[in-house]
Amino acid sequence: MEKDRLSGEAALRHLQFGVIDAVRRMQGDVLASFGFGPVESSYRVIASGPYWRLRDYDIVHRPSSVLIVAAPIKRPYIWDLTPSVSAIRYCLEAGLRVYLLEWLPASEKTCNVGIAECAQAISAALETIGVQMENRKSVLMGHSLGGTVAAIYAAAAPKAIGGLVLLGAPLCFRAGESQFRDALVNLVPAPVSDSDPYPGSILSQASAAASPETFIWSRLMDAVFSATDRPAMDVYARVERWALDEVALPGKLVSEIVESLYRENRFCRGVLNVEGRMIGPENLSAPTLAIVNTADSVAPLHTVRPIGEALGPEKFHIIEYAGERGVCLQHLGILVGRQAHAQVWPQIIDWIGIQNERGLKLRA
Repeated sequence: MEKDRLSGEAALRHLQFGVIDAVRRMQGDVLASFGFGPVESSYRVIASGPYWRLRDYDIVHRPSSVLIVAAPIKRPYIWDLTPSVSAIRYCLEAGLRVYLLEWLPASEKTCNVGIAECAQAISAALETIGVQMENRKSVLMGHSLGGTVAAIYAAAAPKAIGGLVLLGAPLCFRAGESQFRDALVNLVPAPVSDSDPYPGSILSQASAAASPETFIWSRLMDAVFSATDRPAMDVYARVERWALDEVALPGKLVSEIVESLYRENRFCRGVLNVEGRMIGPENLSAPTLAIVNTADSVAPLHTVRPIGEALGPEKFHIIEYAGERGVCLQHLGILVGRQAHAQVWPQIIDWIGIQNERGLKLRA
């Protein structure tokens, strides 16, 4: 009886937040109608599955490639928000062939997608890319939970990639080290069912409650400080539009992220079960570059530093970025910040170039 009651409460909560998702998307559409929608680069879909699509942004053949693993929360156009602060355009202009793995909104048929299924999608995407790139290995790149999922795949199949770039991607979730982590595991409603789509606004609300300083107050102050900077306000408004663009998530994936990663810290402890294999940081043998925004409470330095210390600077290199104004949310600064594009992205491209050169030497 108690289980049925909790299940009924969860179903009602999902219904209520499903309506909130729709309302938030409508609010985002209003911002888009005023000219603050995304201005994306052209791409074509070259492969797909029930819960994913592989985008190819290439116009001409390029010798080196990067596969971006989008975060499973909200839409992937945060990578390509507007020409002035587009990570995808930056990579294209640097001579890389760019692919992006996009997660489709959850439906009743894809609610049981979890971490293992996401890893399978990355594997399928890399196989498709390998055919186009004559079996040259791609560098895997991800931001936030997209980076976390990419790191898990990289640990499970390190020989399949030419390197790993993590942008604000948390890998360690130790209790007592992060107010955001501790609050989030207590605020996300349980149980999380894998038989229903999980409204994105539940996580948005939980994140705001877990760290109001990050998601409310600093966000408002950023708007005030950026008011006299028109380019900054343009980016700020576009990020706000993106933040309102909620999508439903697979219940199983939400459950595994909250329980296996945030609550139990299984990956950092080396006991994350992915298709019958226990993996952790010690399996990250591919060269890894981690960018950490020191002003970001969602993925602060201590969420990757233990891994960097364990693997050493030759395998795991960390670049610290101090954050900046005009990005709305510091967690997104590395993707949409003008200073990030001017100062940090050149270092990322240089690092990718070094890994590609090493890969070519090994093939020779």
